[in-house]
Amino acid sequence: MSTPSSAAPATAARNDVWRRFRRNRLGVVGAVIVATLVLMATFAPFLAPEDPASQDLRSRRAPPSAERLLGADEFGRDILSRVIYGARASLVVAVASVAMGLILGSFLGAIAGYLGGAVDTIVMRLMDLLLAFPYLLLAIIIVSALGPGTWNTIIAIAVWTVPAFARVARSAVMQLKDRDFVVAATSLGAKEARILGVHLLPNFAATLVVYASLYLAYAILMESALSFLGLGVQPPTASWAGMIASGRNYVTSAPHIATIPGIAIALAVLGFNLLGDGLRDALDPRTAQR
Repeated sequence: MSTPSSAAPATAARNDVWRRFRRNRLGVVGAVIVATLVLMATFAPFLAPEDPASQDLRSRRAPPSAERLLGADEFGRDILSRVIYGARASLVVAVASVAMGLILGSFLGAIAGYLGGAVDTIVMRLMDLLLAFPYLLLAIIIVSALGPGTWNTIIAIAVWTVPAFARVARSAVMQLKDRDFVVAATSLGAKEARILGVHLLPNFAATLVVYASLYLAYAILMESALSFLGLGVQPPTASWAGMIASGRNYVTSAPHIATIPGIAIALAVLGFNLLGDGLRDALDPRTAQR
């Protein structure tokens, strides 16, 4: 049970992080954008004015109006409703894939950095092999082998993110494993799992959080690329990239069909990038002073 004296430094540290983050205006803007996307995805059934799959052929390619704020697509479906539901598809894929890559990559990197030797060589050569492929080509190969679909897209993006998290975890563990507190824990008979999970992980968890927030933006772009090629989220599920793909034939006659979901993707990527930069500066004040 923690005492007030032991809890006070942790509380003060959290307050300092929050204070530094609030001073970063761009980081706050990113947090607002991300929070808006999360609320859209969570409450999509309540926020969407219409069923995203409902068709009204009489309103095909209708421009934005008072009746339909963002217009209708080539099948007469309400674009605002599909953009709101598209946030759900993009966030589910991005969060699930980055979470999988974070867990697997951190585990492999921490094991490689702590044990060293042959384990380190095997793990890192495997990471080098994954990095040898262009990221989009690697994702296309995996999805083509597994088949198109939401979960296979998540797996493909997760595999792509594993090397980045593995390298971060390995580097951090190699720097920390010879510190006095680790040596003391080892001499007291602590097992490797406890040393990694209790003594080492908390010291570089903040770095992993920052990387994860930045890779969420990359994951959204990756999901968009795969869905645009027909390999990602499959119809009739609404996705931003799918809307762009279906609207690219009407760029001259009805540009809003492809432009509006494109703006949504750009805002999502911008939000996660700004949030990641804000978290980096808040968690490591040295970067903010440069």
